[in-house]
Amino acid sequence: MKKQKYVIKYTLNETAVVIESLIQLRNVLIREHKDYDCVNELLLKVMRAPVKKN
Repeated sequence: MKKQKYVIKYTLNETAVVIESLIQLRNVLIREHKDYDCVNELLLKVMRAPVKKN
């Protein structure tokens, strides 16, 4: 089964907010000794996402 992909468009400032929020969530999960692998994967995807200039 093919995974569905989504395209999200946001500004540079919004990207920074998303990254910072994911980092904070990851830190909370680490402190609570919970699994944070999925947050790490999503964080990498956001940070490596290609930038399209219009």
